[in-house]
Amino acid sequence: MTWQYTPRVAVIRGLRTPFAKSGTHYGHLSALDLGKLVVAELVQRSGIDPSEVQEVIFGNVIPSVKAPNIAREIILGTGLPRKLPGYTVSKACASANQAITGASDMIARGYADTVIAGGAESLSDVPILFSKKFAEALVSSTKQKSIGGKLGAFKSVKIKDLAPDAPAIAESTTGLTMGESAEKMAKANGISREAQDRFALQSHQRAAAATESGRFKDEVMTVVVPPQFENIVETDNLIRGDSTFESLSKLKPVFDRKYGTITAGNASPLTDGAAAVLLMSEDKAKSLGIKPLGFIRSYAYAATDPFDQLLQGPIFAVPTALDRAKVKLEDIGVIEMHEAFAAQVLSNIQWLASKRVAQEKLGRSEPVGTIDPEKINRTGGSIALGHPFGATGARIVTTVCNELQRTGEQYGLVTVCAAGGIGAAMVLERE
Repeated sequence: MTWQYTPRVAVIRGLRTPFAKSGTHYGHLSALDLGKLVVAELVQRSGIDPSEVQEVIFGNVIPSVKAPNIAREIILGTGLPRKLPGYTVSKACASANQAITGASDMIARGYADTVIAGGAESLSDVPILFSKKFAEALVSSTKQKSIGGKLGAFKSVKIKDLAPDAPAIAESTTGLTMGESAEKMAKANGISREAQDRFALQSHQRAAAATESGRFKDEVMTVVVPPQFENIVETDNLIRGDSTFESLSKLKPVFDRKYGTITAGNASPLTDGAAAVLLMSEDKAKSLGIKPLGFIRSYAYAATDPFDQLLQGPIFAVPTALDRAKVKLEDIGVIEMHEAFAAQVLSNIQWLASKRVAQEKLGRSEPVGTIDPEKINRTGGSIALGHPFGATGARIVTTVCNELQRTGEQYGLVTVCAAGGIGAAMVLERE
């Protein structure tokens, strides 16, 4: 058998826009607009010649019908070489992770040595659909030549058919929204309202402290919002550093108003934003004299039955990623776990430490391990920072690499839960 050299994949730099509550700073911008802003700035800050980039891969969950392949449109709108193909991926909340690992595979196989990967989302720019009956009438009308024919196409359309049909954030299989699924998990795992609110408070406090101390300085750009360029956005606008446990505990449940524990305070909000990372082969980085922030050591994707506990997907991906990296959970010094809901994070942590879950769900004799609270989401998470579906994975990868550099820890772990019961895990390492 012939030995083949596989280059290590280096994370050179990561960058994101400030994340903003939907309908605020970026209310009139699209995911494409946000993606172009972050990629253009990433290329400029990295100092590389744009001609060095060989591919752009971007994640996006709610695509525009006018620009479904935003990766290619980003290339055309940022001064990157127009010969670059670029493609867009969708894996729900793990879309940016898929973009990054897809780029990593290209580099590891020697198909490219420099790739930009990330994701963007605008929940302010969700496509609004017409009812099927009204849509059929519109199509039929365009085929008619006379005014009477065009108007006649609508004769069977009723008032109710004119109501807009906005996409729902719900599972097509179970019919449950993410929040309803998280409520199910909270009840099944005994995750109390108090525990959720305390975790949410910690997310806001840590995010506020990280912002105040300047720890986000190298990974969050300033956005001068087009087209008026009058609104200057420098920080995330969802962080509530003045939150208290008392104020969080007064919020009413959203998904189960009578018996529920999930509120707007202990769940991630609808968010607009974009994030991207620059990846290179280790050899390419050395040839350019660039010191990487970190390296992608391994990754894994897995899935669980949506009718079970929808957001436990990471539990099935984490042990595989750790095994592939040849490390154990106790070896990990920096952990970033996407906070869709406090109940989801606390359920994930509970299952990782459970021997019963290991034996019954994972086919392992011993639990994956216990997570040290001080190692997880040191700079806050999606509850405080926000969660643009297609971008979060790139934000987390960037933060882990920067925290590895700051703390001197050797290994970092990324986990993301996603719709459909999907889970993503990545192990990153410092040089």
